[in-house]
Amino acid sequence: MICLNLEKLLITYPHNLMNFCYNPQQYVTILLHMIQPTKSWNNPNQHYKDALTTPWYKVLTGLQSDFVNATVSFYKEIGYDFTLLPITTGAISSPMGLGSDSSPVQVNIGGVETYLADSMQFMLEYACRVRKNGCYYLAPSFRGELADARHLCQFYHSEAEIEGTITDVMSLVERYVKYLAQWYKDHSKNELLTVTDNISHLDTLINIEKIPTVTFAEAVDILENNSEYIQNHGIYRTINHAGEKKLIEKYGGFVWLTHFDHLAVPFYQKNTDDTFTTAINADLLMGIGETVGSGERHFSRRETEKALDFHKVSRDHYEWYLTMKELVPMQTSGFGLGVERFLLWLTNQNDIRDMQLVPRFNGEKEIL
Repeated sequence: MICLNLEKLLITYPHNLMNFCYNPQQYVTILLHMIQPTKSWNNPNQHYKDALTTPWYKVLTGLQSDFVNATVSFYKEIGYDFTLLPITTGAISSPMGLGSDSSPVQVNIGGVETYLADSMQFMLEYACRVRKNGCYYLAPSFRGELADARHLCQFYHSEAEIEGTITDVMSLVERYVKYLAQWYKDHSKNELLTVTDNISHLDTLINIEKIPTVTFAEAVDILENNSEYIQNHGIYRTINHAGEKKLIEKYGGFVWLTHFDHLAVPFYQKNTDDTFTTAINADLLMGIGETVGSGERHFSRRETEKALDFHKVSRDHYEWYLTMKELVPMQTSGFGLGVERFLLWLTNQNDIRDMQLVPRFNGEKEIL
């Protein structure tokens, strides 16, 4: 005996599906019919054909569209400006120096060497000074590493820069991610329930009064300085993926990790004191791990110069950035949210490569 009107049941009641079935085996059978990724990106020659008729990609592209709609609606409500920015930059935000966690992508355009942007944070800082208002954008970012279950070579960034401190930007991020969760609950519930039988994580996020915060030093103590979670690089420390997961579990799904060792972050994150011991930064851990990175920026040219020198990064490519801070001193802070990482959390999936309709893998020739 089977449940009647299986398709309608899956769309409407999958979070409470057991109540409509006659035995556990039937429940398992129905769940097996839920839409799941096909991993066709493993075969680029076939993927572009398979994705045309695969239900997963129809759902995914709908959720991507919803993300854009929700983001535009959120910033319209609070009065921040969308900024059209180029994807090339002469001043990469992850320079090959201390604190860099990614490889820049260098390209030659018309005989001129430049870089594809890994973040447009610097340009958002510039736009803030032009508009005298908070600015945001949605655009692709490029990284030189190989893709894996947690990292993409090309991903979408939702970034914003505002006048204010780290406290201000953390508050903005919390409002934003809660707004996104509520938007998906209100506008995309049926679509979500075709790919996951549980959307309780949306309510969990929506109902959090304030996301808990733990400093890096406190996190090291919580994790008992265990080398399974803490990686010591000699002059700075980091918390690895396993450590992030431990913290996420301890704090019920969401936690801010703040004040990293300064040499573990790029130079542009403001330092807490003249010794550059810790940075004024905060990563929001949720889902697969770090989903949002945020930080407070240096106010003046002199502060920024000290940071460049401390991180052993040449000033050559950052003269315009230094001049900007000299001409228009302004305390800004900003964040970058990885769209695919958010969608990974949203859909209860565990491989970020499933979050792209058109995959891009470094070192592989593209079909389209």
